Amino acid sequence: MRNAKVLTGVIVLLLFVITGLTITGPQEKTLGVNVRIVYLHGAWVWTALVVFTAAGLVGIIGLVTRKEEFHKWSRTFGRIGQFFWITYLPLSIWAMQTNWNGLFLAEPRWRMAVIFAIGGILIQIGITFLENPVWASVGNLIYITLLGIAIMNIPDVMHPSSPILESDATRIQLFFFSLLAATLLMAGALAGLLRNYEGRFR
Repeated sequence: MRNAKVLTGVIVLLLFVITGLTITGPQEKTLGVNVRIVYLHGAWVWTALVVFTAAGLVGIIGLVTRKEEFHKWSRTFGRIGQFFWITYLPLSIWAMQTNWNGLFLAEPRWRMAVIFAIGGILIQIGITFLENPVWASVGNLIYITLLGIAIMNIPDVMHPSSPILESDATRIQLFFFSLLAATLLMAGALAGLLRNYEGRFR
């Protein structure tokens, strides 16, 4: 119980840090202050991808070692990754609205995001009903593999593939990776908190 309280406090603190970083982020010559929501939406989706990757890698370890604990962590990471992926969608809409003055819902990356959000929700529901955590490792490994293939083959339309990495502005890159670090730490704390509660029932 104490561990859960500590993790909850850490999550709240990191939310304040992420909010503070976002509203004080450096402006950009073209997008001005609106670039700040772009920073946040970028950090959010990168966090989802990192956590999905962790779910797949831990799942592989579980399948090789046949240790249930790794399967359970894969299930937890898969759920946290899906949380970030789903909540990234409204952030993406916000970024489109503020920077494009409208919604371009036919944009390839947006369509891919929606498809994988729906697919991810169905996979997580299936994993929950199947109960056996081995299926979490299998499902998460398939999911991140297909998502990785989709990202590598998606065309860039009104969305550069990696604007931060391609930027020449060191200050912006340092700020973004600071924001990403805070978001990743929050994801880790959320995973720990969820695993804490899952451990009480499974």
